[in-house]
Amino acid sequence: MNRRQFIQQAIALSAGLSFSIPEVFAAKARPDLAIVTGKNYLDVVGHSIELLGGMGQFVRPGDTVVIKPNIGWDRSPEQAANTHPLVVQGLIEMVLDSGASSVDLFDHTCNEKRRCYQNSGMADMVISFGSKKVRLEHIDKRKFIPVHIERGKSITSWEIYKQAITADVYINVPVAKHHGLSRLSLGLKNSMGAIGGNRGKLHHDLGQRLADLATVVSPTLTVVDATRTLLRNGPQGGNVDDVRLLDQVIASVDPVAADAYGTTLFGLAPEDIDSTVAAHKMGLGQMDLAKVNLLKKTL
Repeated sequence: MNRRQFIQQAIALSAGLSFSIPEVFAAKARPDLAIVTGKNYLDVVGHSIELLGGMGQFVRPGDTVVIKPNIGWDRSPEQAANTHPLVVQGLIEMVLDSGASSVDLFDHTCNEKRRCYQNSGMADMVISFGSKKVRLEHIDKRKFIPVHIERGKSITSWEIYKQAITADVYINVPVAKHHGLSRLSLGLKNSMGAIGGNRGKLHHDLGQRLADLATVVSPTLTVVDATRTLLRNGPQGGNVDDVRLLDQVIASVDPVAADAYGTTLFGLAPEDIDSTVAAHKMGLGQMDLAKVNLLKKTL
């Protein structure tokens, strides 16, 4: 099922809002997971997408694209609380080369938004493109729209940032890190940065609620930044002694498989993470890594 069909069947938006989402190319033969390790992060992310068939498999000329990193914290790249800007830069370059008409980046930050965007390195990285096609947007609360979550088991509606569900292509780019409530923060958890409302209310039955959100905030592609992993004191971190360098990127069209593999980087099993289990049970992806076509490469 392509992104347009998935979203049209999964959501019902507030009255008066209409949009059309073109289909995304589906590659006939590609691994479920591409895992690339190397010191040059631009090359690492580039090779991970190439192993999946190249960005042209996902982005058509004229497409509107959202790249959703984690930029929720007033932290530097070395502190591993946010997605590394070089990982995002590599994705932007490939998306533009594939002919995208626009690339929007945003996050509903936890710390003060300007400091998060600047100190994460994301603002300077976006400015370096010198292109009006690439926009790092501060969240506009008027753009949160009520969405019916038809398949939701724990929540049946929520306010979601409009671009997260109306873009032709949505690329989820979480950082792999420890989280005090959910144990880990990976791809499914990264959807918290695309929603409004009282996000604190989601913390009860968090795993199922993240899975419910994943039925409507549906990524075309998930790229997990494991270049530096935050082992303790997440999600905010702050101490570089809590950071482990892995120099790795995980790319997948299966958001559950991406999270399942990311879990193993912390010495845990996929079944240890409630959101992974819930999303798998809802048919959103595969958590059994023995059933996943996995391709690794070291540069």
